Amino acid sequence: MIRNLDGSIGSPCVNWCAMNPRSNYCYGCFRSIEEIANWSVLSEAEKEAVWLALTLRQASANSSD
Repeated sequence: MIRNLDGSIGSPCVNWCAMNPRSNYCYGCFRSIEEIANWSVLSEAEKEAVWLALTLRQASANSSD
């Protein structure tokens, strides 16, 4: 998880913005379109939950390669 300078939870965006049609997650950050669109209004707890989900999604994607 990335922290901003003010200590808040940072965005997982890596500037590779393209949706995987099989998983419906972004190839770069592994977020859904809803998670991407709502990121700025999520609470810190919700952002932390998204980061945890991303870790699991990425591990799952890497194991199916």
